[in-house]
Amino acid sequence: TLRGLQRHQFGFSHFLVIDSFLALVLTGMPIKFHDQPWARVFFDAIGGPSVASSVHRFGAIITLSYFVIHIASLIHRVRQRREAYVGQNGKVSLRRFAGFVFGPDSPMPRLQDAKDLVGHMKWFFGRGPKPKFDRFTYWEKFDYIAVFWGVTVIGLSGLVLWFPAFFTVVLPGWSINLAHLIHTDEALLAAGFIFVFHFFNSHFRPDKFPLDPVMFSGRVTEEEMRHKHPAQYERL
Repeated sequence: TLRGLQRHQFGFSHFLVIDSFLALVLTGMPIKFHDQPWARVFFDAIGGPSVASSVHRFGAIITLSYFVIHIASLIHRVRQRREAYVGQNGKVSLRRFAGFVFGPDSPMPRLQDAKDLVGHMKWFFGRGPKPKFDRFTYWEKFDYIAVFWGVTVIGLSGLVLWFPAFFTVVLPGWSINLAHLIHTDEALLAAGFIFVFHFFNSHFRPDKFPLDPVMFSGRVTEEEMRHKHPAQYERL
């Protein structure tokens, strides 16, 4: 079925994200800290800095691949759900389109996420009830948007470092140094966030350990939906 294909595409894309991210971090951090003893040990173990650079660029190609796949899937979904925002006259309703893009089934941020964040903070300190989250929580949406930001910023700066002779035809020489700072520091920030916050929320919590299979199957149990996404459960 179409839903089955969408779940397979979701799982395959997440598989590419995992592989490319780990490859980029494992090779990128030693390159960034190449003057450290542990980095030299790593290079000796895999065959040298040139091997690390090749693996790093291959990881970048995989990253671009899953990014293109996801953008194509979004375009397909928008075209597939035309009835949600196109009226009987065949014209696009901006109000209905905004509802489609920022509705409860969309990973795009909306006003309710800000209310959920405030309510969640109050609940942490015993000042109110726990919010009823819908299909996507505010922190899951942050993870989602962060990938777009990271792929764009790290990807573009990485291209400048990969092809410096090409880009310095139109850019000043100092742009290479700027790209290096942006690329390595943003990558370090992304790695720290993923290995601390994302891994804990998605895999290391007692109810998830050792991993959450939804990242490959696209499915959750009814019990989990009632517990994690009560607003979505009630809406369905």
